[in-house]
Amino acid sequence: MNVSDRKFIFHDLQKIEGYIDPPDALVFTVLLQAQQKRSLSGGVAEIGVFYGRSYFLLRKVVGDEGKVLAVDLFDLEAADGGASRQYENFLDNGKRLNMTVDEELVIKGDSTQLDADRVLEKIGRVRFFSIDGGHMLHHVLSDSKLAMDVLADHGIIVFDDTFNPQWPEVTVGVADFLRAKGDRFSAFCMTKYKTYVCRREYHDIYENIVNHAPELAAFDHVETEFLGARVTRLHNPMRRRMMYELMVRSGLTNFSERIYR
Repeated sequence: MNVSDRKFIFHDLQKIEGYIDPPDALVFTVLLQAQQKRSLSGGVAEIGVFYGRSYFLLRKVVGDEGKVLAVDLFDLEAADGGASRQYENFLDNGKRLNMTVDEELVIKGDSTQLDADRVLEKIGRVRFFSIDGGHMLHHVLSDSKLAMDVLADHGIIVFDDTFNPQWPEVTVGVADFLRAKGDRFSAFCMTKYKTYVCRREYHDIYENIVNHAPELAAFDHVETEFLGARVTRLHNPMRRRMMYELMVRSGLTNFSERIYR
């Protein structure tokens, strides 16, 4: 990870409304770059785009030649109650970052109605699939099945809000998926907001990448177990989170990345 990557995460992305925070942005980048270094190829997919913060991170990491599929209803109501401008704002955010959106790889619609063939037709087998769509149980089960059906052998599925008490059915859905598919899939990393899952034969590879990445050394690495798999939990102390938020709100985004060294 170079200086440009860190600037993008800690400064440029903060211009875009969204929820992915620096710890997970760092994990995304570490895992994607590790895949690229090992020639573990494939497309990248995201369900739940919002205004594009994590989408543009994915685009930045995979480069112009990489394929990133974006799936969202794009129907968020405007603040004044008028017609939704979510999609237009998403495109505008790309312009702000000097990044174009490949609209051929944007699906406006309900992910639970999306079939695997359409995903495969657009980007082929998927090496990294981020799920942050609907947060009810049927959404999570449907999206996880879709991800499983299009995943490359070395692919990673990322579940958002796994243990967020505001969305308890996400926790149930992820647990149901891992219990039902535990002979093939296991979690290998957890953060405050996300759970990272892969096929069991790649578990040790990805866990080792997380444990030895210099970019993640600032976090406490806590070994735990989740549904029969050893998992590295990356703990980000409250003190650091508060310092980071204070610097961002004070307009010091250019210096905020130093907190995570």
